[in-house]
Amino acid sequence: MPDTSPPPGPSEARPPVGRRERKKAATRRAIADAALALFLEHGFERVSVRDVAERADVSTTTLFAHFPSKESLVFDREEDIDARLRDCVRDRPEGQSVMEALRAHALRSWIPVATDPLGERYLALVDGTPALREYGERMWMRHAKTLGGALARELGREPDDLACAALARFVLEVPALTRGREDPGASVEKVFDLLLHGWESEEAPG
Repeated sequence: MPDTSPPPGPSEARPPVGRRERKKAATRRAIADAALALFLEHGFERVSVRDVAERADVSTTTLFAHFPSKESLVFDREEDIDARLRDCVRDRPEGQSVMEALRAHALRSWIPVATDPLGERYLALVDGTPALREYGERMWMRHAKTLGGALARELGREPDDLACAALARFVLEVPALTRGREDPGASVEKVFDLLLHGWESEEAPG
């Protein structure tokens, strides 16, 4: 399941390159799928790491080689999300603004999660488990730092530039703001229009 912590930032898995990488990715995927299935069925606290390893048919040593903690089993695409947030700014098409690159990334990466049948169950699992909420919040802050840094580098500003840090946090709130809306795509567009044009456009006579 894509990462959708408060607020989630889901992402597609990056395709592995060689045979060894494909095998590692398949093992990691099997472990994460087994973990999510067990957590949704029995609850996070009632499932042990050993239970997950047995369901995935791997040793606990192998499990911990892929995931440093039990909580990380639920957020299995954290590194990939981080990389894609950075890359969508750094590798955007020539002539595309950073804001439009972020809008495109949001529509491409977050809308599939909003419409995933497992999405609400996944979010309920995270929201209802204190350890997962705390992990998700820390992960969100790491994503915000990554995106803020990428924006600062791209715009030639200091690494701790306030405007870049603020924009990163606003953008990462988009999944939470659009969650449960009838039309997630239109909701994403609405938020980005607001970020681009400001609140004054909302108060203008229409």
